Amino acid sequence: MAAPTASAASSPLSPCDACPHAATLRATDACNPDDICVRANSGRRIDRFLRAHPALATDYLGDEFWERRAIAARYAPLETIRPLARDADEVVRRVVASRLPPAEAAALMKDSDREVRITVAHRLDHEDLLKMAGDPDYMVRVVVARRLSHGKLPRLSQDPEREVRKTVARRLPAFALGRLLTDPEPEVRRIVAARALPHDALLLLADEDWLVRLAAVQRAPFHAIRACLADPEADVRRAAWERIAAGNGDKQSTTENTDEPMG
Repeated sequence: MAAPTASAASSPLSPCDACPHAATLRATDACNPDDICVRANSGRRIDRFLRAHPALATDYLGDEFWERRAIAARYAPLETIRPLARDADEVVRRVVASRLPPAEAAALMKDSDREVRITVAHRLDHEDLLKMAGDPDYMVRVVVARRLSHGKLPRLSQDPEREVRKTVARRLPAFALGRLLTDPEPEVRRIVAARALPHDALLLLADEDWLVRLAAVQRAPFHAIRACLADPEADVRRAAWERIAAGNGDKQSTTENTDEPMG
């Protein structure tokens, strides 16, 4: 690659103008304003530059351009990025949250930006995770529900947001699903029906949602399935006939389904 011409380097439109690396890295083709350039207004070019020259990242932690600060925070030593936890830009704070040790990331669990809080929820140690179960944003609570230990999950079984309760329904042990049998959302009850123990699935054979009943047919006690032959929905009747024809007794339904279906 040819070195930049004098006219290109002095052009008022060139990012090489006043760049401290023009006489060093640029002169040796270690950077390029069209591809690997920390002065460009392009996140990809900035990232390529700092990935190639991480020792220079600390020089840009205080840059006026938020994206340059955010990318620099990915490559700078951990001890140098701690002050950026209070940066005015949420993208910068998100990068910091992704790199801080979990105990330090906890300081950002009340951040004003939900993406920062989501990042924190992914990082926290399990003993601190429950502190975010009351976060005002449901996507933060979904992350909490995905990571909480089974013993603490019931705390979120009454969450006002359907997606949070769906996550709980996927993860609770089958013996604990009874608390969600009467959930107001059919999507939650469908997940429950697909994982329920026989005595719980039996209660869902009369559910108002036919997809719940269809899932419950596969899990309910065998002796109760014959009543489903009169179900108003053809697919439910067919599932009942197929299970009866196969002689599929309680072997399947008494074995706990430990999968976490996507619902």
